[in-house]
Amino acid sequence: MWDDDHISRQLLALHLDPESDAASRKRTTIEKTVQWIESFCGGSPKTILDLGCGPGLYSTILAAHGHTVTGVDLSARSLDHAQSAAAESGLAIKYIRKNYLDLDYSERFDIALMIYCDFDVLVPEDRNRLLKNVWRSLRPGGLFIFDTLNEKAPGIMNVPSESREVSEGGFWRSGPYEALSATIHYPEAGVILQQHTVCPESGPRAVYRFWTHYYREEDLAAILAGNGFTGTEYHRQILPDDGSGAGDMVTFCVTRKDGGLCPPEECSR
Repeated sequence: MWDDDHISRQLLALHLDPESDAASRKRTTIEKTVQWIESFCGGSPKTILDLGCGPGLYSTILAAHGHTVTGVDLSARSLDHAQSAAAESGLAIKYIRKNYLDLDYSERFDIALMIYCDFDVLVPEDRNRLLKNVWRSLRPGGLFIFDTLNEKAPGIMNVPSESREVSEGGFWRSGPYEALSATIHYPEAGVILQQHTVCPESGPRAVYRFWTHYYREEDLAAILAGNGFTGTEYHRQILPDDGSGAGDMVTFCVTRKDGGLCPPEECSR
C-alpha cells in the first residue's frame, strides 16, 4: 500500500491534515505528545530515533527544540515530504528509507520512539526482532517510548462491524470503486483485523488486511523484560479526551534499556 501511487498520495494528505487522526494524530495532539516525551529528556538535548516517522511531524518539532533526530520509514513519498520540510526549516534531520526491522545501529541514541501504535501491527516474531534492534540502538539506560492499544480497544472501536462504500473516486482508487470493510475481533489472540475489499469498476479487486494487537500491561511487562528492558512505566490519558475514547484505549509505555552489555538471548550463549 505504501508504494501505491494513488493511495500513498491519500495517506500523505491525511498525515498532513492538522484536524485528522486518520493517519497521524491532530497537530495539537502531536504537540502535546512531544511536550510529554520531552518530560523524559531531563531538560537537555537528546539523540532521538523516530521509528515509522512518516512525513516527520514529530521529528520536525523535536529537532526544532534542539534534539538530534534520525527518522526511519518505508514510504518514499512521506520521506520526500519530511526531507523537504526539514530543508525549508533549516533543520539537520537525518531521514532513512528502511524497514525498522533491519536496524543496525549500536548504542547511538538516548531515546527511541514509535508513535501511533506501530508496535501493534507486528507479529510476535517481528515484534521481538524490533525490540532487540531497538535495544542495540540505545545507549545504556536509554529509553524506548511507544504507544499501544490496550484491552479497552475492542469495546471502544465497536468491534465487530461492517461498512460499504461506493465512490466515483476516493481513498482507495482514483476511479469508481466499491469497498467492503469489516472489523473482526480475535480475543484469544488479542488481535483486531480491519479488512478492506476494494472492487474497482474494471480490473481485479484488492484486499487489504490490517492486523492490530492490543496488550494488557502485564503482558507487555513480560515481553519487554524478555528483550532486555526494565523499569517500564505505563501512562494512559496522554491523548486528549475528544469523545473518541482514544485516551482510554491507548497506553503509552516508557521502558529502559537495562545495564547489560548484550540482549538476553545473546548473553546466554
